[in-house]
Amino acid sequence: MMDEVLRQAQIRFVSPYGIASYHAVAGDVPAALDWLEQAYQQRDGTLVWLKVHPRLDVLRGEPRFRELLARMRLES
Repeated sequence: MMDEVLRQAQIRFVSPYGIASYHAVAGDVPAALDWLEQAYQQRDGTLVWLKVHPRLDVLRGEPRFRELLARMRLES
């Protein structure tokens, strides 16, 4: 399934945040964080859910995740 999404991303827009959430749910933390970084670089509007979306719960203890929250000024 993810292979098809990545193929589609080569020909049309696919939200990097969405791909990151897929990797997070699958337990692939490094890939999820890489895709979240891409989402940040591309100013993906769905990043507004970064702090609260339950699909990303597995990432909450990761330093890279916390740093991204801080960059976005979402860390309290």
